[in-house]
Amino acid sequence: MKVTEHIAKASGKTLFSFEIIPPQKGSSIEELYENIDPLMEFKPPFIDVTTSREEYIYIEREKGLVDRKITRMRPGTVGICASIKHKYNVDTVPHVLCGGFTKEETEYLLVDCHYLGIENVMALRGDAMKEQKYFEPTKGGNAFASELVAQISNLNKGKYLHDVIETNNCSDFCIGVAGYPEKHMEAPSLNYDLKWLKAKVDAGADYVVTQMFFDNQKFFEFVNKAREMGINVPIIPGIKPMATKRHLQLLPQVFKIDLPEDLIDAVTDCKNNAEVRQVGIEWTIQQSKELMDFGVPVLHYYSMGKSDNIKAIAEAIF
Repeated sequence: MKVTEHIAKASGKTLFSFEIIPPQKGSSIEELYENIDPLMEFKPPFIDVTTSREEYIYIEREKGLVDRKITRMRPGTVGICASIKHKYNVDTVPHVLCGGFTKEETEYLLVDCHYLGIENVMALRGDAMKEQKYFEPTKGGNAFASELVAQISNLNKGKYLHDVIETNNCSDFCIGVAGYPEKHMEAPSLNYDLKWLKAKVDAGADYVVTQMFFDNQKFFEFVNKAREMGINVPIIPGIKPMATKRHLQLLPQVFKIDLPEDLIDAVTDCKNNAEVRQVGIEWTIQQSKELMDFGVPVLHYYSMGKSDNIKAIAEAIF
């Protein structure tokens, strides 16, 4: 079932969903299952699975020489989606990136998803590689998420690349895209960023999932401005519980977001990460309740492979 169909079927009730990351190459999927199992009692209608782009690794050779190789450390997104769908009978949402993939590779991935009965995809531009100051599109790949959305929309119409094939046996993907309540780090203003979000919706996006945020007022303002601009698809808040003191520096640095002073003070006063984790749980519970009162269709949690704090939050909310 499509994400939008799950939302419509809920008839105004807020749903629970979460996002996982694939295990590193060479690791077992069992650890992933162990973190998913405790969350299934809350009946998530769908689970997102992230995709990693390529990155460089350095391999030492004889005489002090070093080889630079390109690899993907967390492959297997589509396989994991198929496995979760089969094991738990729940819809899965693979993330599809512009960065690191040609349009042909993207088309092959989408065809595989279609064959597997996967009905939802999350279309993202992706980040720059660590060695790049700015995002650089892959040669032969999509440069913007709006272009990726258009490619997926074309496949939904039976239009394949290069006009080689046009068929009535087309896909029917529900397309999610990212939104940024505090604007994308590369955007000069929130209004400018919302114009890009509108372009993604106009290209065929069916719903929006936001980047994490810790101040609900910024989400409310984002939604109101999006509606004023004519973005009328469901907007799902993405939520991440604070878990370590390091997050005070790491999250603003990586995601270019602000943290509320009350949260900063509470985390700063903690003596250890166990206390920080409890502060994060309590903050997210209150944040989630306020978002439910606002009428969000889904509360979408970024689990990052750990489920104990998400479970504690869900027990208090659902």
